[in-house]
Amino acid sequence: MAILKILTYPEKSLLQPSDKVGTIDDDIIKLTEDMGETMFEAPGVGLAAPQVGVNKRIIVYDSNAANPEDDGSKKKFTALINPEIISASGSIISEKEACLSVLDYSSDVKRYETVTVKALDTEGKQLEFEAQGILAVIMQHEIDHLDGILFIDRISILKRTMYKKKLAKKLKIK
Repeated sequence: MAILKILTYPEKSLLQPSDKVGTIDDDIIKLTEDMGETMFEAPGVGLAAPQVGVNKRIIVYDSNAANPEDDGSKKKFTALINPEIISASGSIISEKEACLSVLDYSSDVKRYETVTVKALDTEGKQLEFEAQGILAVIMQHEIDHLDGILFIDRISILKRTMYKKKLAKKLKIK
């Protein structure tokens, strides 16, 4: 397994929709393993393939993220191929949502409270499950990446503009 480079905003490829995975082969499985290792190393609770420069509809997430008993010692991830949200309900505020591709920024984001996700696992088996709370937020956040949407696209124009100005200033300093 390998640690992959995580792309950061304003990288243009992060804003592009991803292509569906046609065949789940050894390269795709290796990519999911590398993504899982990269996510835990970062550290994060989810990672989408576009964040590591691969324009494919693949996400990984911490299998224990929704477990309040989890102390972080068990590093187990789940990979989803071609995930999509097929239904959503309720409303919550994801407090201080952040992203490995959006440096030094977090914000409250309005999200659905419950989502139903359809995807394939790495063996090509069809999955369908309901996610609530933090897991629902992770699903929405990572699937947004596959559609070329960052969480900063879901906050107010004022907050987004302030972040972009702060980032532009920081990038000029480097």
